[in-house]
Amino acid sequence: MKIVAFTGAGISRESGIKTFRDNDGLWNNFSIEEVATKDAWTKNPQKVLDFYNQRRSEIDTVSPNDAHKYLKKLEEKHDVTIITQNIDDLHERVGSSKILHLHGEMRKMRSDTYEDLIYDYNEDIKMGDKCEQGFQLRPHVVWFGELPYNVEESYQALSDCDLLLIIGTSLNITYTLDMLSSIDEERTEVIYIDPNPDDFMDGITHVTYIKENATRGVKELVEELLQ
Repeated sequence: MKIVAFTGAGISRESGIKTFRDNDGLWNNFSIEEVATKDAWTKNPQKVLDFYNQRRSEIDTVSPNDAHKYLKKLEEKHDVTIITQNIDDLHERVGSSKILHLHGEMRKMRSDTYEDLIYDYNEDIKMGDKCEQGFQLRPHVVWFGELPYNVEESYQALSDCDLLLIIGTSLNITYTLDMLSSIDEERTEVIYIDPNPDDFMDGITHVTYIKENATRGVKELVEELLQ
């Protein structure tokens, strides 16, 4: 089968990565306007860099969980594409072969002027760090008001898939529902794994709900699919 796993913050939370929207999430300590907009970058780039440098360093302290590992294991018998809203590298670390990041990647930085000048990095980005064209480097992440990455490729994967797994996301971003509605309703089975799933997909197609956390729900489903 062609399978798409659409993953959100819930799968990373189980590895210990703080999410933005939880009760104890990052937005309780930082406002969107301070660290996650182009305006914030213009007004106080050092504060923005400090915020994302800290997020990147936190990724070094966590490991992929069973949900990441079992999605990789699913490739033993199926063609699997990961579409993720997460900016961590946990899917990469378990070796998933096809990963589309919608909101960027914390292990990369890019020119703040030339969007196609993207570089890997594992140290802090500093003021004065420049791209090859001489412009300041910024985190390779999507800020509020910016367009997501890999949209065309994600639409294509969704329209071609036989099975869509939605894992650990509340679907409360408008473009997300538009993207997921591109599936072929007659061809594509949809399974939504989340302890508290929203019902937004019910208006689009039939959905099977697995009301479990990502690690347990993905493990049980993948074991069944590999039988």
